[in-house]
Amino acid sequence: MTQQASFAALQERIAAVNDVLNATSLLTWDSRTMMPAGGAETRGHQIATLTRVARDLLLAPETEKALDEAERAIDGLPADSAERRMVEQTRHAVEHHRSVPASLIQERAALRTVAQAAWIEARSKSDFSIYEPHLAKTVALSRAYADCIGWSEHPYDAMVSIYEPGETAASLKALFSKLRDGLLPILDAARSRPQPRSDFLFRDFPEEGQRAFGLSLAEKLGYDLRRGRLDTTVHPFEVSFTRNDVRITTRYNRNYLPASMFGTAHEVGHGLYEQGVNPAYTRTTLATDLVGLYAVGGTSFGAHESQSRLWENHIVRSRTFWERNFPDLQRHFPDQLGNVSAEEFYRAVTRVEPGFIRVEADELTYDFHIMLRVDIECALMDGSLQVSDLPGAWNAAIKRDLDLTVPNDAKGVLQDVHWSTGYIGSFPTYTIGNVMGAQVMETLRKQNTSLDASIEAGEYGVLAEELRTRIWQHGRRFMRDELLERESGRRLDPAPYLAYLRDKYAS
Repeated sequence: MTQQASFAALQERIAAVNDVLNATSLLTWDSRTMMPAGGAETRGHQIATLTRVARDLLLAPETEKALDEAERAIDGLPADSAERRMVEQTRHAVEHHRSVPASLIQERAALRTVAQAAWIEARSKSDFSIYEPHLAKTVALSRAYADCIGWSEHPYDAMVSIYEPGETAASLKALFSKLRDGLLPILDAARSRPQPRSDFLFRDFPEEGQRAFGLSLAEKLGYDLRRGRLDTTVHPFEVSFTRNDVRITTRYNRNYLPASMFGTAHEVGHGLYEQGVNPAYTRTTLATDLVGLYAVGGTSFGAHESQSRLWENHIVRSRTFWERNFPDLQRHFPDQLGNVSAEEFYRAVTRVEPGFIRVEADELTYDFHIMLRVDIECALMDGSLQVSDLPGAWNAAIKRDLDLTVPNDAKGVLQDVHWSTGYIGSFPTYTIGNVMGAQVMETLRKQNTSLDASIEAGEYGVLAEELRTRIWQHGRRFMRDELLERESGRRLDPAPYLAYLRDKYAS
């Protein structure tokens, strides 16, 4: 068999896996946007069956034969060639799934939709007890999964490796320690200043106006609505069914404008990444997370979050953005914002004010929300914290880190969707994304001295093209730190992130 034929045979097998995973993603998208509440149990079975089918296709003898042939064919190819990376990542995924019983994978997949429905009900009623048994089962299955994968120092290491390969409980602890030391002085200085006016953010903003502005914002940043759409959900997310169908969601709070505005900007960042993957990688290993069994093109959750946090914070939360775009927002809400200046609006949406909700947190307190969640996840995984004690532990951590008293479960332990979908181990990727995003922006500014001028002029396509060329197009070909070393000459480094925050909040 020729080299080309060997790769083609393997790609045909992986394309089938990708197709099944995209069908799974479509069912998941529907369950979070349009599915009636009564459909949760049967939807869980449907998703579990398709997940099992994808796993069986990956481990089928035909895939193994094609993989063996492709491994022989990569001899002599460069270490970072797309073909070699496809083969190596496929082999890693095959070995990963051989270590995990199919029944465990199917059970975890079936639980997600049911647990999510319970979480939605619990959140709406602010009653953790409704969701508690589902979370207890999620934790138990996560521990079993970690034991199958294998770990040496902490069971959390195995779960983190699914979303952010290379990170461990110990490496995260070291990173968080540096961030705490760097963030606290900036936070203390910012909190010592008088608070800017922000009353206008809490006026009555009809949903139709928020949606109209959100769509114009998405297009302005470069999101292609011919290959995407914006929908409403309880907790915003992005999902892709190849680069040609990348969907984003947001949520609307009629009495708090920033929730949908920055939520939309955040998901646009994810969407741009997926829409920017090299078309040649469609339905291949380099656009499929074969380990986590997700149809996703981004190389890791942290790399993905680097793009969403970059667009949300470095662009849409910037002074220059609102100097240029505030008049457009005023046109959507003339009565609510007619007596507000662009500078007043910018100061309001960048004010430092510790709050209960992670997705609405300011940039200086956001990472404290992440760090406390990671501490809790580690404790749940090693058994030092029981699920029944979780609300108390959560509330104590918020009091310790942000000096806030949590009023109810909805604003506390029930605010995030992640655990209901089985994503234990994914929370640290938000802070990793903050760090990586700042490192990428620092590098781009050094290498393209006209970048800031284009951003100030509202020409966001210049930044998008830089990111497409350097990050998005590669899909899963390069690992996170490989991308950083290629572009910045060093691995993940918190220094640019802390410098960005010091500079931004000094004024």
